[in-house]
Amino acid sequence: MKKLRLLYTIICAAGIALTSVSCKDYLDKAPGSDIDPADPYKNYTNFQGFMEEAYNCIPALASISWYHGCWNYGEDEYWQPSETRMLTNAIDQGNYWAWNTVQYSPFHTGHGGTTGTNRDNKGCLWGNCWYGIYKVNLGLNNLNLLTDATQEEKNIIAGQLYFFRAFFHFQIMQYWGGIPYIDFLIPSDAVFNYPRLSYQECADKVAADFQKAVDLLPVDWDKTTVGKQTLGKNKLRINKIMALAFLGKNYLYAGSPLMNKVSAGDANYNKEYCKKAAEAFGQVLKLCKESGLYELADFDHYMDIFYTYDQGTKLPGMKEVIFYENTSNTSWCWNQVSDYRPSCLIASGIKVYPTANYVDYFGMANGKPIKDITKKDADSGYDPEYPFKNRDPRFYELFIYDGVKCVKNATKAQKGPEQQYASLYTGGMYRKATPSKDCFTGYLLKKFCDPYRNDHDEGDAKKKAIRVNLGMIRLADVYLMYAESVAQGYGDINASSSAYKLSAVDAVNIIRNRAHVDNIAAEYLTSMDGFMSELRRERAVELAFEGHRFNDLRRWLLIDKAPYTQKTAVYFDRAADQKDEARYDEPKNNHVLNLREEPLITRQFTEKHYWFPFLRDDVQMYPEFNQNPGWE
Repeated sequence: MKKLRLLYTIICAAGIALTSVSCKDYLDKAPGSDIDPADPYKNYTNFQGFMEEAYNCIPALASISWYHGCWNYGEDEYWQPSETRMLTNAIDQGNYWAWNTVQYSPFHTGHGGTTGTNRDNKGCLWGNCWYGIYKVNLGLNNLNLLTDATQEEKNIIAGQLYFFRAFFHFQIMQYWGGIPYIDFLIPSDAVFNYPRLSYQECADKVAADFQKAVDLLPVDWDKTTVGKQTLGKNKLRINKIMALAFLGKNYLYAGSPLMNKVSAGDANYNKEYCKKAAEAFGQVLKLCKESGLYELADFDHYMDIFYTYDQGTKLPGMKEVIFYENTSNTSWCWNQVSDYRPSCLIASGIKVYPTANYVDYFGMANGKPIKDITKKDADSGYDPEYPFKNRDPRFYELFIYDGVKCVKNATKAQKGPEQQYASLYTGGMYRKATPSKDCFTGYLLKKFCDPYRNDHDEGDAKKKAIRVNLGMIRLADVYLMYAESVAQGYGDINASSSAYKLSAVDAVNIIRNRAHVDNIAAEYLTSMDGFMSELRRERAVELAFEGHRFNDLRRWLLIDKAPYTQKTAVYFDRAADQKDEARYDEPKNNHVLNLREEPLITRQFTEKHYWFPFLRDDVQMYPEFNQNPGWE
């Protein structure tokens, strides 16, 4: 495989322009580098080696760059506004063209699917997915050459190929909509004029390939003859559960309001697609229960799902992550981590903080939402003078709020308690020391960063590695997608799939109860709208900052609707009746006054902002490949 040099062009790769790709080096091949064209496919070992490039083409979100992780584009994060290299900032301004122009974007046209090691090209969604489509079609075209193999080996190779063809198309569809579905190997001299399909037409083809993968792949590689060769190292190999999970997600997306509107003119859920999604997710839950391969982490180890600290290249995720983003980028996430802390803790970095409006989704431990953070609510128990009290336990796991300890050793905090403990009140140190870089929103994030990572406790905060690898699908996500698809498919929040007898309501409550949050309150169970409001809030809380929010708001037709267009900051004063010792001892009970939220930015989105634009060079190739509306 190392000697294999493949001639590929824009047309061969997918029929879509990959302008950064050059094949001139093919003409400069080394003497003796030619091999028999059948060699990569003649037996299982060789063909599985061929498959590795498809794995290399899995997109990356958090780990695409040595530098700064920019992967949340909803109303969830606010980046340093002066930093124009961040895709989030461009999207805040409505500039979706920036997906391929700004430095920090996971969507670039480049690709790292070859044996090259350039980390910045590893995981670029657009380039890698089109290249991956070409690779798997090449593999499927040569599947007949796999003669020296058992039936199990042939099935596993074919299953992986079908999975990846569906997977790569689906990744593109999520952001750009319907595309030509390339399920054949295009000759280099072909005239490419394949029209864009509707979203649902694409989804049907994606579903057919995912279903083939489901039928061919094992549940657990360790229990196969093939898998015993790599026993204990099969965690990332494509299996039946992964294929079913993406089959369900593909159907749920196809049935969501946005996709149903652009395909069928109906801005409601498509019940038939949602039913299909519910059945696929039901099978996932059934197989997880039977096999024990994936399970929800207990809450005591909740943060182990999201990052590892000082554990080398060990992947986070426990047994909950079903499918990871590209894992080729190992453990050094320093700049990404330094972005999460104000300059009085870590001097360097491009600063990013969770928006106050997003933190508001984290309601009360009794399961009730916070309706207005400025008003006392006897029903939920929320009190704006004690805004951190009795909150959803995930609030305390994910966020640093006013008074929380951030430096372990007091002697290392040279500037005193204001530095050692989060001073996030109006005028506090964390918010004003360096106005262009310090906390804009009133909260810090610790979901992907050890809470004590700073320049003080360890002297050199870069010494211990933090590894962040996002789960593109984890089991909690499956439960919530199952709940949504069952409720919308069957029109009944108490319905269940035929594959797994679990109601939509119970599926949401399982995720809440794992976090020690009470069930959905009765008043939200009297209508579909009430249930959906809580399910959407639960997705916001449980899947916070994992790259889902942007797509969720889009598929729900909400991204251009208030209040989802607004990013806010929280401001308040510390009450004079509370001594600092008490404030720092138990910050949950801290007393504040004059609590308010103010907008940082209101995004001026229109209907065109539901889809990324195709590059102008792409839509000019032939008339049948049309641009997304509003981006002409």
